[in-house]
Amino acid sequence: MKTLISTFSDRQQAERAVDELRRRGFEREISILTKDSESRSRDHDDMRRGNDLTSGIAGGGIIGGLAGLAIGAGALAIPGIGPLIAAGPIAGALSGAATGGIAGGLIDWGIPADRGKYYEDKIKEGRVLVSVQADDKKIKDAEETLKRLGGQDVEIH
Repeated sequence: MKTLISTFSDRQQAERAVDELRRRGFEREISILTKDSESRSRDHDDMRRGNDLTSGIAGGGIIGGLAGLAIGAGALAIPGIGPLIAAGPIAGALSGAATGGIAGGLIDWGIPADRGKYYEDKIKEGRVLVSVQADDKKIKDAEETLKRLGGQDVEIH
């Protein structure tokens, strides 16, 4: 398995890319990570409990169409970073990495520490991270799709 990681400047762009990935046969392989810019409107204890995106978070429109695009979605708070929305396999990786931050969670995915820190900084800036885990053949298709649809910082690890 390989991990493809990329960022998008806004949620609409990320939604279009994830929609296209789904049309191309990707589903459970897709992960999304973004800052929760609307967390002030929700109870922070609720965030720490990691409530499911489909209840409340999606209803509040925090990440619009992204909420239904990946399995295992939820909210989490990472010290020094703040509230995040994570959907897909990355949600599980990050839930156990609260003390190591995003970079710590990405290391478990085979992302080198320096690149993990780079992506963590991008998320802090407000970018949306979209990642895909797949075999060699499918990962190239995902890479081409994300690049074509505006993905930046696109890397395969």
